[in-house]
Amino acid sequence: MAQYHMNKREREITGKEELQALLREGKFATIAMCRNSEPYVVTLSYGYDSGKHALYFHSALEGLKLDFIRENPRVCGTVIQDGGYVTGQCEHRYASVVFWGEMQLVETLEEKKHAFEVLIDQLEAEPAPVKARIFKSDKVYDTAGILRLDIMEMTGKKGK
Repeated sequence: MAQYHMNKREREITGKEELQALLREGKFATIAMCRNSEPYVVTLSYGYDSGKHALYFHSALEGLKLDFIRENPRVCGTVIQDGGYVTGQCEHRYASVVFWGEMQLVETLEEKKHAFEVLIDQLEAEPAPVKARIFKSDKVYDTAGILRLDIMEMTGKKGK
């Protein structure tokens, strides 16, 4: 992607650790996709794997999102940490990260298991009981779709 300069440089988040912290703390990402000049955007819960620098999403095994990804795996997304509007100041407290990368359907049982660990650990305050209730056998993974978004580039911005 072509590099653009940020208009308000003082708001730019340049530290990799701070950007990764935003991804670790978030719960939802909005993902933009395109095929044949037709846009599609969807908001999904996710888990961030800092070792792979990737986001994992739970998904159905078929559907519009997968049709778009199969045709064009390049996506763009954002995660926002909303601190709220500052009344009387016409400002908003926030931090956001925008990322570009490639999305693909996870195929192997091993990676599906890893992805669900990452997802549940990030989304649940107490992950152990949820894991014990849902993952009683490997059969559960047969009907579960997992998407992995490999992040290739990211930038961030914060206000107030």
